[in-house]
Amino acid sequence: MGKFSFIPTAIPDVLMIEPTVFGDARGYFMETYNEQDFGAGGITAAFVQDNQSSSQKGVLRGLHFQRRYPQAKLVRVLSGEVFDVAVDIRPKSPSFGYWTGVTLTARNRRQLYLPRGLAHGFLVLSDSAEFLYKCDEFYHPEDEGALRWDDPTVGIMWPLPTGAMPVLSEKDRNSKSFKQFLDETTQGDGGMRSYR
Repeated sequence: MGKFSFIPTAIPDVLMIEPTVFGDARGYFMETYNEQDFGAGGITAAFVQDNQSSSQKGVLRGLHFQRRYPQAKLVRVLSGEVFDVAVDIRPKSPSFGYWTGVTLTARNRRQLYLPRGLAHGFLVLSDSAEFLYKCDEFYHPEDEGALRWDDPTVGIMWPLPTGAMPVLSEKDRNSKSFKQFLDETTQGDGGMRSYR
């Protein structure tokens, strides 16, 4: 029996991963990554960088991507709860423009795998959350792009209270619309790599 379940989402190659947890009166043990098991599940990314963040309730980070150096990501929550979102921005993908979202918590211990070529973001639902993600490419700040969190074309259904606004960085407040992203991509700004 494998130690992980790999569950396709609305974007088929974005996978929700559920680990096998071994618990007793002392606590629990689980593997969060195993190269052989992940390879058998279709994930062959070679991770080169780990990032960790801490955020307060209502903070929304994203939707971020890298243009010339896209990153596959394996994300999970160490404490708290987030709504995690991936948007397919691969022009040749059958799910181009689609989004998928899952709730990741320290309690459900789920992870989300995003292949290269997706924009990523998350909203903190608990009082605070610590978030960890593995990347298969190094971060290049000059290469980063961002889509608007509330772009009507993409239409993400964030679990915000009616009328509430998330806490955003200045960069995320000034992100581009999906239409602007499309215009740049189709005009061949030399920035995006195509996947699939």
